[in-house]
Amino acid sequence: MTPAAPAPDGGARLCDHASVGVLISSPSGLLVFERAIPPAGIAPVAGHVDEHGGPEQAARDEVTEEVGLTVTHLHLLLDQWRPNHCHRTPSGPVGHHWWIFQAEVSGSLCPSPREVRAPRWIHPAQLQQHALRTTAHANGYLGREEFEREPGLEPVWCRFLHDLELVSLPSADLDRIEALL
Repeated sequence: MTPAAPAPDGGARLCDHASVGVLISSPSGLLVFERAIPPAGIAPVAGHVDEHGGPEQAARDEVTEEVGLTVTHLHLLLDQWRPNHCHRTPSGPVGHHWWIFQAEVSGSLCPSPREVRAPRWIHPAQLQQHALRTTAHANGYLGREEFEREPGLEPVWCRFLHDLELVSLPSADLDRIEALL
């Protein structure tokens, strides 16, 4: 996720309300990592569209920036608004228009130490366990500090991955997770 670099005038960068997420799969599973920049959570590659020129180019650039891989093919999976906060200075409504892509990549994994902690390939059962940890946090069974110390899925990703049938969560839990956004 591209961090909030200072704006040209020296102030904080404003949120552009446009983000991409990129699912990268291999026989070893789905590539995820712990975010080094808030919000806390385990997530695939993601970032703001900003000056990248559009969602597809942002997806390509974020994959290279965050994990050092080169996108060889992109396929759009989801296109939707999510009411999630971000670390940038807010402007306008809270939330982002998200484009979620599936990517084919080449190259060797070379994670950005500034943005990525503990990159790993996980299988669906492990992904489901991370989703359940986020559910426990949303239901009040895990405090914020405990969740940040050992995170589950980044909350915004729970509904995306549920909609893509990569995890399964009850509607009531998805609604509670939504309140974390």
